[in-house]
This record gives sequence, structure tokens and C-alpha cells, in this order.
Amino acid sequence: MQLRLKSPSLPRSLLARPQGRTRRELWLAPAALVVALLLWEGLVRWRNYPSFILPSPGLVAQRFLAAAGDGTLWYHTRITVLEIFGGLLLGLTAATVLGYLIAKSPTLERVLSPYLVASQAIPIVALAPLLVIWIRSPGLSKVLICALTIFFPALINTVVGIRSVEPDLMALMRSLQATRWQILTKLEIPAALPVLLGGLKIGVTLAVIGAVVAEFVGADRGLGFLINLSRGILDTPLLFVALAALVMIAVLLYGAVSWLEHRLLAWQRIR
Repeated sequence: MQLRLKSPSLPRSLLARPQGRTRRELWLAPAALVVALLLWEGLVRWRNYPSFILPSPGLVAQRFLAAAGDGTLWYHTRITVLEIFGGLLLGLTAATVLGYLIAKSPTLERVLSPYLVASQAIPIVALAPLLVIWIRSPGLSKVLICALTIFFPALINTVVGIRSVEPDLMALMRSLQATRWQILTKLEIPAALPVLLGGLKIGVTLAVIGAVVAEFVGADRGLGFLINLSRGILDTPLLFVALAALVMIAVLLYGAVSWLEHRLLAWQRIR
């Protein structure tokens, strides 16, 4: 007699994908935005605020179209985006290299840690004017300020990520006589990638803040300059337009890192 083993079956409710719930979740953010805009419009109408104190969403939308139509918004947005990417490239590169060295060398950590921690006690707003004075190139000074804003969080995430590698896996790689490069690319980077990408999510949002701080200190272009200009001439709708552009930049950068995380960490979802 032949025995047939039947695997236990799961209820269909557990096997089915929650498509309905996923669709509802996709509508939550747009619905919340619509509710916020309606409340905003209602507050302006109820309190009868003048446009230089609190403009209505419709007035902000008109100012957005006007600034986009004459090229003002795109020009200043492009400058800020270039500063953000330059700061990300410089800050993340320096933080990753130094963080890896600190993670592998306790002696280097003991030497540099007090100075790195002390550097965070100086607000970037207080340091930015000095960098603008010391560095003749306006673009370079703003990129450097942006890089300094994201440097320390990226450094800490790199150290934590590299040190999260399991010692047993490291011993296995060494027993297989793996080279330093093989250990780095096949073990340390994949193991630290979740922490590194988490730090990158923080970095892209801080980079936007760093770019705006740099433009506040001294600039004749960029979204930070546009905010200062609109504040000085009481063009509050234009100020809201610049703020909305900064929010969109941050959201797009965060979404790009989330997509990259989804792609690079696909192996974690395979069971």
C-alpha cells in the first residue's frame, strides 16, 4: 500500500493577498492631503486672513503656476538640487570611508570620537557664516555645509552597520581564505546594507535642510534665497511655493532611496 502525505492546507483568507487593504492604504495619503487643503481653505475664509499672513491654497497654486511659467521656480530649484547632490556625494563618501576605518580600528575610534562628538555641539547655522567667509567659491561653501549636515549621522550608521556583521560569518570567510576585498564585497557590505540605507534615508532629508541653511546665510539663488526674498517683500504665496518645492524634493529623494532599498534588499524577502 502506498502512502500519500498531504501537506496541511492554509485557509484561503491567509493565502489571499490583501489587495483591498492595499488600495485603501494607497488612498490614505492623497485623502489626508485633500482634507488638509480643505481645512486650510476653511481657516483662511473663516478668519479672513490677508494673503501676506496666510494665503489660500488657490492663491498659492496661482503663484506656483506663475513662478513655474516664468522659469523662476525651476531655476532656483535646479540650484538647490545641485547643492543637495553635491553635499550628498561629498558627505556620504567621507562618512562611509571614515566610518569603515573607525569600525575596524578601536584605536582610531578612541582618538577621533571625542572630536567628532564635540563637532556636533557647534550648530551648523553658526558654522555656516564662517565657511562662507573662508571659502571663496559660493557653490563649494554651500556643498560643504550640506555635506557637514549629513556627515555625522551617516558616519554613525556606517560604524553600526559594519559592526553588525556576525563574527561567525567573518570567521567562516577567513577560514575559506577570502581576501579583504571579498570579505568587504561579499559579507560586510551586504550585511550592513540595511543600516546603511536607513542612514541614507536620514541623509537625504538632512541634505535638503543643509542646502537651505547654506542659502539662508548668503546666496543670490536657490530655494533658500527665494524664501528670504519672498519674506522680505511680503510675498507669502511665493514663500509657500518655495516650501512646497523643498518638500517635494525631500519626498522624491526619500522615495528614490526606498525604491533602491526595495531592490537591493530583495534577497531578504526570499524565504
